[in-house]
Amino acid sequence: MNGAKGVGGRGGATGVGGKAGAEGSGGKGGTKGDLATDITASLVVFLVALPLCIGVAVASGVPAELGIISGVIGGLVVGAVRGSTLQVSGPAAGLAALVAETVAEVGVAMLGVIVLFAGLLQIVLGLVRLGRMFQAISVAVVQGMLAGIGVPLMFSQAYPMADAKAPGTALENMAGIPGLLAGVLTNPQAMIAMLLGVVTIVLSFVWKKVPGPAGKIPAALVAVGIGMVVAALPGVDVKTLQVGNLLNSVQVPGAEQFAGLADGTIITAILTFTVIASAESLFTAAAVDRMHNGPRTRYNTELIAQGAGNTVAGILGALPITAVVARSSANVQAGAKTRLSRTLHGLWLLLFALLLPQVLALIPISVLAGVLVHSGWKLFGPAEFPKMWRQDRGEFAVMTLTMLVIVATALLEGVLFGLAAGIVLAALRMSQTVIRQHVEQDTAKVVMAGNATFLRLPKVIDALEAAAASGKPRIRLDLTGVTHLDHACRSQVEEFTAQQRGLGLRVELLMPGEAKQAVDPGPAPAPLPRRPVPGEDAAEPSPWPTADAEWFYLDTRPLPEEHARSPLVG
Repeated sequence: MNGAKGVGGRGGATGVGGKAGAEGSGGKGGTKGDLATDITASLVVFLVALPLCIGVAVASGVPAELGIISGVIGGLVVGAVRGSTLQVSGPAAGLAALVAETVAEVGVAMLGVIVLFAGLLQIVLGLVRLGRMFQAISVAVVQGMLAGIGVPLMFSQAYPMADAKAPGTALENMAGIPGLLAGVLTNPQAMIAMLLGVVTIVLSFVWKKVPGPAGKIPAALVAVGIGMVVAALPGVDVKTLQVGNLLNSVQVPGAEQFAGLADGTIITAILTFTVIASAESLFTAAAVDRMHNGPRTRYNTELIAQGAGNTVAGILGALPITAVVARSSANVQAGAKTRLSRTLHGLWLLLFALLLPQVLALIPISVLAGVLVHSGWKLFGPAEFPKMWRQDRGEFAVMTLTMLVIVATALLEGVLFGLAAGIVLAALRMSQTVIRQHVEQDTAKVVMAGNATFLRLPKVIDALEAAAASGKPRIRLDLTGVTHLDHACRSQVEEFTAQQRGLGLRVELLMPGEAKQAVDPGPAPAPLPRRPVPGEDAAEPSPWPTADAEWFYLDTRPLPEEHARSPLVG
């Protein structure tokens, strides 16, 4: 809350790009204050990002150094572009399962090509100003996608928490949990590793409630410190992070990798990475904008920035980059004012990896897995399901189905299924057709209003058949209240009319936009008498008032309620 207030105060006047921010914050003193705050915030973001970068890389099945490289690019490249002010980018837990699946299928060497072309596609989408297109996706689909990412992530990381290897798919990982727990109970070292992971998860939930300055330390960093101490104790033999040289881990794609673009699997992976990374980044931008009162995100520019970051990451063979909620919220809460903080955090990551790589080798794998289990829980968001159920049960169904399909199949299939389900739900709700039927004397009447589309065709057919079965010699179909009549419904109504007329029935059809049949006005009224001309001989008395006639004023006030309706109006 303190960070949010800081941004909403003096930082709220920050202009785009930082220049206006210096002016709005009170001259040089304000600029120096903002600079100090941004540097402090960048250190906080660095401490949050370090374990996440490493953990996402391990969960993705690639060397830990590639996660750090992506974190550096997320800071120095994406962070320097004026798309978003406080949003922080890097390797995301949401893509870990997708990356692991892709690497297992096509190899680590092809990852660079996939990320490179996904980045180029993002740049193109931003240049043609399609950044806001991703905001048109149903919130239910987005939440279902996040939940579908979070559930497999939690189950897959349960195995590294016990220094074990996950069986494979999400369903296999879920089915193997009982066997994993049985193995932990019989292996003391695995139990120690599991306890470190559990402690990490608990700290991630409760550490923010710790009072005083200690509560401002990132929970993941505290867990890493505890894990390093426990791993160094005599008799403890848990798996720790294997770290190599940062520069040697760079894998620039070659001609052999680019030749793989002819493979349909690679093309599918590129499109999947593009859609998921773009959607996650821009949805995160919308969430981060709600956390502060500073400059809003420029969605097209931010999409270009994400594309630039992924292009560089692809050239270096690193992990794909998206905006990350955990780092972004830490940046906001630390009181950051400008994009300097998100840029500097990439510099700290680079310096740490180059100067202190031996420290990374002391971090237990189970602690990083615990960090990612907590990230998976946050992505899952169990509180969102009852909330959606109360708000809209149709959207709840879309959200749940999206999650289940992702868990059962894959991320792209689940998202496409969710989008299709959302479109069907919207079409059903837009196609609201009101049909009233009644019999009046010798006429069966059917009155329709609303949107008559093929989705409501069964209901329309039932109404027409009921009118035909009434046995009346006349049928009146009034569709003048229909705002949209698609081809399917129009054809059905016209065919029904022709069929019934062929059977000798009198069918009156009023289509949308047509004027209703005029009511017979009866005999024409007699013409008004001509006003007499002065001096003209008038044999008969004139109906026109003379100069000495008495005048009366017409009372135009409305009649009382009981007399307002004429008995002649049906």
